[in-house]
Amino acid sequence: MKQLRNIWQNFDFWLFSAVLILSILGIALIRSSIAGNLELVDHPQRQTTFLAISLVVLFVVAAVDYKYWMTLIQPMYLVTMVFLLFVFTAEARFGAVRWLEVGQILIQPAELAKIVIILTLANFFAKQDNRILKFSTILRSALLVGGLLIWIFLQPNLSTTIVLLVIWAAFLWITGIRIRYILIAIGLVLFVLVIGALTGFSFLEDYQKLRITNFLFPDPNARYGETYNVDQALITIGTGGLFGQGYNQSTQVQLRFLKVRHTDFIFSVLAAEFGFVGTVLVLLLLVVVIVRCFRIAQNATDTFGTLIAYGFGVLIFFQSIVNIGVNMNVLPVTGLTLPFVSYGGSSLLSLMLGIGLVESVAMRSEKRTE
Repeated sequence: MKQLRNIWQNFDFWLFSAVLILSILGIALIRSSIAGNLELVDHPQRQTTFLAISLVVLFVVAAVDYKYWMTLIQPMYLVTMVFLLFVFTAEARFGAVRWLEVGQILIQPAELAKIVIILTLANFFAKQDNRILKFSTILRSALLVGGLLIWIFLQPNLSTTIVLLVIWAAFLWITGIRIRYILIAIGLVLFVLVIGALTGFSFLEDYQKLRITNFLFPDPNARYGETYNVDQALITIGTGGLFGQGYNQSTQVQLRFLKVRHTDFIFSVLAAEFGFVGTVLVLLLLVVVIVRCFRIAQNATDTFGTLIAYGFGVLIFFQSIVNIGVNMNVLPVTGLTLPFVSYGGSSLLSLMLGIGLVESVAMRSEKRTE
């Protein structure tokens, strides 16, 4: 009992508090985003339920020694792949097949795949020792990522595909990949982009092509089309000013000019209602989450724990940057949500599972994370 109590003394309350505040704020913003839409009226309650379940998952996962997951990685990988394959039997929604419908609940296996890939790569690289810099090691890690990535790409879900590639690239960099391999990887990405541009991005779906072309070559005369919601997001952000129009008071939100405001564009809702000050506070909370993950990684007792914490920190960082970039029209529309804030049960559950893993690493560190 005393040993268990000592373990919980290392629980990172700064990390947990930041995540909890972001999640509660997210529910409040989702409630405001409904704006009288009867189809969305149950979303705040659903998100609250998912938050309660997710918190239980967080504490259960934190209580279990993270090293135990090493024995479950292969089964988790295979189960995730099966779920991703089952997705193709489901009905298409919003131009893609990404969800499994279980009763009234929609499950998005691609969200779980992010956590499984972090665990898989952390386990793989932790066992490589002196072989980490060999090209064969890099190739084998690419195959591990590709085993799940290919099915996500075919849904089609380009945004999550990119997230998995970024996580993989981050692991390569963290574990000490040689600079020439990084240059080769950059060269391959540039090659794919050039080929894609020359072929009109024929390997992408029509709506994905439109997102890219409208971002690169926006139509200044467009009034209602592919650029509509990005334009409305910028207007919505601009209406917030320094302190915002007040909770539930944004005309852009309440009159429904802004679409998908409870998911992809919830950052715009935040800016409109709480202004520049509100967005800065949320950004600071996200920074706290990322920094605590990196600090825990530095204090971990083994490579597996270090890579888990680093991997999850990279995930939060990249997804936050992309979502905010889309809202501010500095990146093309991707569909990535704002971590812990946007609506989505699968996303929240997988993120809390990840936080639980990071907390498990923190609780078993020899040095307390300050």
